[in-house]
Parts: sequence; structure tokens; C-alpha cells
Amino acid sequence: MQDQIAYYRHRAAEYDETSTPKGDPLSPEGNELRAALRAFAPRGRVLEIACGTGSYTLELVPFADHVTAVDASPEMLELARRKVVSPKVRLVEADVFSWEPDGPYDVVFFSFWLSHVPPSQFEALWDLVDSCLAPQGRVFFMDEGRHFHWHEDFVDEAQGVVRRTLQDGSEHRAVKVLWEPDELRARLLEVGWDVEIVSTGAFYWGQGRRSEAAG
Repeated sequence: MQDQIAYYRHRAAEYDETSTPKGDPLSPEGNELRAALRAFAPRGRVLEIACGTGSYTLELVPFADHVTAVDASPEMLELARRKVVSPKVRLVEADVFSWEPDGPYDVVFFSFWLSHVPPSQFEALWDLVDSCLAPQGRVFFMDEGRHFHWHEDFVDEAQGVVRRTLQDGSEHRAVKVLWEPDELRARLLEVGWDVEIVSTGAFYWGQGRRSEAAG
């Protein structure tokens, strides 16, 4: 995970350009994700995990009373600070796995973060989400599924460790675990979450709550 944080610190300057390039064939499906988030209407106190450059933080602002956006990369946060100018938003530099929430949130949101969580930390992530949510709080997330555009140079496929090369030629290690929607829903049920997951081609989105059976 520390290697992954270093990777995103180095990638920050090129992130927006390379993650959503001009002529991106997946942009219509990306628009479906944004439409789903707007329909979800993330109201109240919202926590955004791994906010990156703030592209989706902008989507939260019209609905939320307040947004706490957390990211481990100061370089990413600096770009988010320039992009998202709102008194509703507080940017926090922290590794979310060692961060202590400052009170209950009505919504926890993350975009393209779940695929960067190693299988060994999957349950820890959802325990964290649970600890951040108010009773009846909701979660919404979106990510990349398996699709034919996806190609990675695996270092350790079982753990999802991949090798990434940036525009400056530097090589880094990151995690990339692509879930099938049915597989992910079943895994979430195992750890106590009742989540609807909808595929939009190359991507998927999910929304739900801690299951009542989980207490």
C-alpha cells in the first residue's frame, strides 16, 4: 500500500489527463456513473475516501451539507484544492486505514478505490466504512470491472499487484483487483453489507447499507 501511495503521488500531475483522456471510449459509461450518483443524492455529512484530484468531490457538493475528502497524496489534494472551491469541503491528508473519523457521516463515498484495496484488506475497509457511518447511513461507490480495454503487467496476480509506468518512465507498484458485480455482492453479504450493484459495461456502481442481520 505504501508503494501505491508513492505511485499516486508521482502520478498526480498527469492523473486527469491519463485517467480520462480525450476521445475516451468509456466516457459514456462514465457519465452513467455520475448520473447514478446524482440519483443517489449524497445528502448530509459526506465522507469521500481517496478523493484524488477532486473530480467526484465536485459531484458531491450540490447535495451535501459538508464533505470531508481524504487522500494520502498531498499532490493530489493540492490539485483538488484548486478544482473544488467550496466552503462545504474539507480536504484531509491521511492514509485512510490509519485515519480516525471525526464523527458519524450520513454517506461514505469512494470512486475507483475499491479496486486498489488488496484482498487481505477488503474486510478492514468495510469495517472502516461501518465505523464512519451514522445509524442508517448509506454507502455509494463506483469502480472498474473486467473489460477488454483492461491490460495490466502483474507482479503478483493473486494479490492484484501490478507494475505501472508513468510518462516520465518511472516504474511503480500498485494494487488492481477487478471484481465481477455478482462476486462482489456475495462477498459484501459475507461481511455484513446489503448492497445493490449495477453494471454499466466497463464499470459498476453500488449503493446500500450495513445489513440489519449484521447488527
